[in-house]
Amino acid sequence: MANLLVTGGAGFIGGNFVHYWNTHHPEDRVIVLDVLTYAGNRSTLEGAPNAELVVGDIRDTALVEGLLSERDIDTIVHFAAESHVDRSITGPDAFIDTNILGTNSLLKAARAVWLAGDGIGHRFHHISTDEVFGSLGPNDPAFSETTPYAPNSPYSASKAASDHLVRAYHHTFGLEVTTSNCSNNYGPFQYPEKLIPLFLLNALHGRELPIYGDGMNVRDWLHVEDHCRGIEACLTNGQPGETYNIGGGAELPNMTVVDTICTEVDRAFAEIDGLADRYPDAPAARGEATANLKTFVADRAGHDRRYAIDETKARSELDYVPRHGFEQGLRQTLQWYLDKEHWWRPLLEG
Repeated sequence: MANLLVTGGAGFIGGNFVHYWNTHHPEDRVIVLDVLTYAGNRSTLEGAPNAELVVGDIRDTALVEGLLSERDIDTIVHFAAESHVDRSITGPDAFIDTNILGTNSLLKAARAVWLAGDGIGHRFHHISTDEVFGSLGPNDPAFSETTPYAPNSPYSASKAASDHLVRAYHHTFGLEVTTSNCSNNYGPFQYPEKLIPLFLLNALHGRELPIYGDGMNVRDWLHVEDHCRGIEACLTNGQPGETYNIGGGAELPNMTVVDTICTEVDRAFAEIDGLADRYPDAPAARGEATANLKTFVADRAGHDRRYAIDETKARSELDYVPRHGFEQGLRQTLQWYLDKEHWWRPLLEG
């Protein structure tokens, strides 16, 4: 039996990981450490019986040391981060505090507890992003684990710094670490400030779908369950000191994503009885096209043009292969938001 500390486990990706681990490793104990900012939600953890929530800050090194010692933690899975690029542009300080200082605090605590005396078996897994690699041209090869870092936003710069700290604690102190750099996640429990849940909920309420610039910025889309499987593979098969790119195999322009959202919303209203009564402000409730809500807005400052993931290393060394096609995954995601209004409704009203 393993004892995991999952930081940021009441957030989007961390919460999905807790549910995934609870289902696939029910004998393990999971301690969730989350400060419950706007993106953390207690209700995300409902239905995960082996998970215990501790409300606290990863920057509280003494708290983390106590948890590691008292709960016999042997694995840290570090999700906790400020992650919204727009927020990093208007307020970068929170990203420095959480993503850099918070990661350093966790590493200090892990070193103090795990490397004391003769040391104990352990793993510190750090979740990062493809944004640390910067922007690709249309014909550039996809990001690999050897692509030089070139972050272009305060968010990606703070994540790049945290990646370097994790690497340094391995090479300097011998901490057993792995890092995964993922592409754009989507799926259940995602806070509605990110593109897919924002546009899904805007479509249901008849609100504009604001598209940055020309809508042709390209991202690789990764269903969060596939990401959880990739993290599991890193923990079970990953080699200490190594990094692994986890992608979804769905490199798409934002406009294609938006058009797919519109198509799926229109389909749902045509096929699901009572949906028009629940969301009368949606164009689809009147038989009109959701695409009529599309509008173009000024591009975001420093908006990277293209990201793409080369996941060859994860496939060959970890046996990782994404299982969700984008259209299937998006349809499942839309259905989840339709079924879980009790989860997202308070976020819109808060």
